[in-house]
Amino acid sequence: MIRVVHRWPGLVAGLLVLVLSLSGALLSIFPVVERLSSVQPAALSTAELVERIQAVHPGVEQIRRKPSGRITAYWSENGVPRAAVMDPATGRDIASADPNPFERWLTRLHRSLLFGDGGRMAMAAGAAAMLVLAVSGAMLVARRAGGWRRWFSPLRGPFAARLHVELARIAVAGLLLSSATALWMTASTFDLLPDGPSSPVTEVEGSGRTGMPVAGMDVLKRTSASELRSLSFPDPADATDVFTLKTDRGTGHLDQGTGALLAWSDPSAWQRVSEAIYMLHTGRGAAALGLVLGFMALSVPVMVGTGFVLWFAGWRARPRIHGNAAAGRAETILLVGSEGGSTWGFATTLHAALSAAGQTVHAAPMSSFEPARYRQARRILILTATYGDGAAPASARGFLDRLKSLPAAPSVALAVVGFGDRSFPGYCAFAQAVADMAEAGGWRMLVPFMTVNRQSPQDFAGWGRSLGAAMGIALELVHHPVRPAAFPLTLVSRRDYGADVQAPTAILRFALPKPPVWLRLIGRGFGRFVAGDLLGVLPERSAIPRFYSLASGYRDGFIEIVVRKHPAGLCSGQLFELQPGDKVNAFMRQNPGFHASRDTAPLILIGAGTGIGPLAGFIRANVRRRPICLFFGMRHPDSDFLYGEELKGWQQSGQLLRLATACSRSRQPSYVQDVLREEGGEIARMVRKGARVMVCGGRDMAAGVSAALTDILAPVGLTPALLRAEGRYVEDVF
Repeated sequence: MIRVVHRWPGLVAGLLVLVLSLSGALLSIFPVVERLSSVQPAALSTAELVERIQAVHPGVEQIRRKPSGRITAYWSENGVPRAAVMDPATGRDIASADPNPFERWLTRLHRSLLFGDGGRMAMAAGAAAMLVLAVSGAMLVARRAGGWRRWFSPLRGPFAARLHVELARIAVAGLLLSSATALWMTASTFDLLPDGPSSPVTEVEGSGRTGMPVAGMDVLKRTSASELRSLSFPDPADATDVFTLKTDRGTGHLDQGTGALLAWSDPSAWQRVSEAIYMLHTGRGAAALGLVLGFMALSVPVMVGTGFVLWFAGWRARPRIHGNAAAGRAETILLVGSEGGSTWGFATTLHAALSAAGQTVHAAPMSSFEPARYRQARRILILTATYGDGAAPASARGFLDRLKSLPAAPSVALAVVGFGDRSFPGYCAFAQAVADMAEAGGWRMLVPFMTVNRQSPQDFAGWGRSLGAAMGIALELVHHPVRPAAFPLTLVSRRDYGADVQAPTAILRFALPKPPVWLRLIGRGFGRFVAGDLLGVLPERSAIPRFYSLASGYRDGFIEIVVRKHPAGLCSGQLFELQPGDKVNAFMRQNPGFHASRDTAPLILIGAGTGIGPLAGFIRANVRRRPICLFFGMRHPDSDFLYGEELKGWQQSGQLLRLATACSRSRQPSYVQDVLREEGGEIARMVRKGARVMVCGGRDMAAGVSAALTDILAPVGLTPALLRAEGRYVEDVF
């Protein structure tokens, strides 16, 4: 619901919001310029100021001081009204008082689109849309971050989405203030606000005398020129007329013959509120704040643009779920946790099968979980992927917190199925966490927790049969995976290794494609990838991608992976047949759980076989020369010493501090965990001082490394588990 409230004001009133924000940003400059260019009266009383101006313009009729400090005098010459900006030190003219034509035009555009009252109402609608966008946007940012306390938590996802949210985090307070004050001022213009208590009107009666010099009036001598707002002069020919003095403290009337204060009224609380709102919105009197709000307003065009890009991308990628029932009348609730969109495909298949069986079904992202809305629900089915090493996917952020905060488990039954890839260490970890928390919270489980490996239609069909049996219906789930959007990559070079030790391996380098900008913005191109991210390769006879860790980043200007040929391997076999100039379809997927951090802490890289790929990428990108130690296991140095020449060069350039190798088929066979034990003292010292450990390779190797590090770190009171909890021990295993 919040997303809908946020989306439609942006789409419908986007142009008005753009005009409001851009014109408001430009208008915020003028108060600053005026403040900097105004000559400020230094320790000057109002009496002294008036005396100096009267010496130059004896017929002055009014003196005004703007919040910026600019002094303007008004008088008549031969019956013609005149006005000028004054120098308070000399009382002389220093500039014309005529408003800047561009500022005047821009103000009319900002207030009314140059169309009078009708335009004012249109711009008020734009301000209302901006207010709705700011409030709903703040709620969506909090939801995406996992709560208000995590407002500034790191983001992931396509560049357009991250830019949209980052700007919203910074600018939302200013946009709320600007839009709310704009609506107040519009309501005041059309007399829609209740009249506040006005200052008492006092009948004043003067002495009947005229001609007292202003310099002798005690009230004006006690009033600093810096608090003056205006002084209106009486008609010398009318003895009943009086001076009207307006200051920051209130309004007074002075006898023109004696200078006595005849009446005084303080501003009401309502007037003070109105003046504060005017100041906050225009920046008049608070130029620095106005400029800050103006800069925040400049974020609106970018957010409108990125918002439209995200909406369009979501509209194109959104599964077409026909007959999606309202949450309040559905018997079955499908909640989907998805990062890249593939889980939605399974949800669509399940939705169609349940609907065909006579069920009323409502499908929604897990982030919209609100049990109070599910008034007719008999069951909740959760289909969720896992992001990285056990994190919630994009459409499920905050779900566990909301599940945990429920006072009691609802009476409806629950079923959880996880989607993932067994080759990753965090296989279905988030889905498992959801199931465990639900069971611990007393939810009734409709079927036991199950998983679907590598988008397997067979696994999904098996879960569907169990679900159907529990529901008392025949449920056959026939799912046809949709091939992800991919781009052709052209192989530019290959280097082959391992044939002599029956482990054919190749380093494949592809040219970096240049998809359209809008695709890169929504994260579907080959944008800002780094070593450790994943290249999804689509085999010719399968819709299920195989993922390979990247050995390069976008700054390298190419895409590089390390591939070992597996017996009967569909994808590895196709890759091994590639020759320079051949193409393969692929796409990019971020893998922030296995990125080298940007700090300067030492890195201990441990890998074997093709696991050297991302580790080599980290070393290649180490232009800041942070300390990196690499422990690399191979079969034989003459056959599969991957990146051997590059590693020597990186050592010479300082990008690699130390290299230690293990060879399982040399004269003295050893494995990488053996080398770790030999260097145990140095490793423990580095870890104790903050080093980060990154492991990449096969599961057996990773298990041996973990066991070796457990022994190595025990004397210093550390374990791989503790380091993992601190984010200082990460794995990419297969």
